[in-house]
Amino acid sequence: MGWAIAIHGGAGVPPSLPPEKRLPREAGLRHCLDVGIAALEARNHPLDVVELVVRELENYPYFNAGKGSVLTTRGTIEMEACIMDGKTMKCGAVSGLSTVVNAVSLARLVMEKTPHIYLAFGGAEAFAREQGVETVEMSHFITPENIERLKQAQEAGRVQIDYTQPDGAVADGDGQTGTVGCVAVDNEGNLAAATSTGGIVNKMVGRIGDTPVIGAGTYANHLCAVSATGMGEAIIRGTVARDVAAVMEFKGISLKEAAAYVVDRAPPGTTGLVAVSSTGEVAMPFNTPGMFRACATEDGYSEISIWESPSK
Repeated sequence: MGWAIAIHGGAGVPPSLPPEKRLPREAGLRHCLDVGIAALEARNHPLDVVELVVRELENYPYFNAGKGSVLTTRGTIEMEACIMDGKTMKCGAVSGLSTVVNAVSLARLVMEKTPHIYLAFGGAEAFAREQGVETVEMSHFITPENIERLKQAQEAGRVQIDYTQPDGAVADGDGQTGTVGCVAVDNEGNLAAATSTGGIVNKMVGRIGDTPVIGAGTYANHLCAVSATGMGEAIIRGTVARDVAAVMEFKGISLKEAAAYVVDRAPPGTTGLVAVSSTGEVAMPFNTPGMFRACATEDGYSEISIWESPSK
């Protein structure tokens, strides 16, 4: 048994991506992976590690979380996040945030400072102010790129996501952004998962995706920790994150087998995930054209990947 970490920056990357769009995202994954490795080597608890890494991803404007969050149909920001501890199964989630710099940290405060699991919209914003977390004007999160993406989506009359739709229509040809997540396990088998997102382009105001839904986009127990990415509606219907743990438990199979089984059952072009097990196994399957992902284990293995062929 040894520590392991895996992160993602969103599923659905198109088969070809220009270097000017690919390289900054690969650099972001590498930086965040290094941050997580250092934290695990310093024997930080996995819950602290996943929060730290997801905060870094939220602050990186090339991914769809925090600073890079996409816009609703009204041109506003509605961010959401979730965090879960495998040993205690304590968890916290938030939705509808428009001023909180790091949604994942507010989710942890919901877990630790309230009797609840999930706060949303005005109540979550008020709780953030009560807790003194960093907030900014909503304009801080609105980038020119995402204004343009919203315009394109509205002109096309559809919601845009980061991959090719099942009907073959390319939703987002440049693979601009993606939900972020991190899972980690330490030398003692403690597990944690965290996920954060801005949602999908041109989403209805008030829409909630899979990210903050326990068992759908985020889950951790004594067997594994899972963070999913893709089409939230499909992931919610499939209870994807929880199913990985359930298949491991009830079929008695490995994490890689369970994760592959769950993703294979999901509608094509909708789902990706990263997961680690209590024994340090890593899985990063997806059924979209690609998925920004990275992992490392204590035995020295590391990987930065987008499509099927990994780059070390």
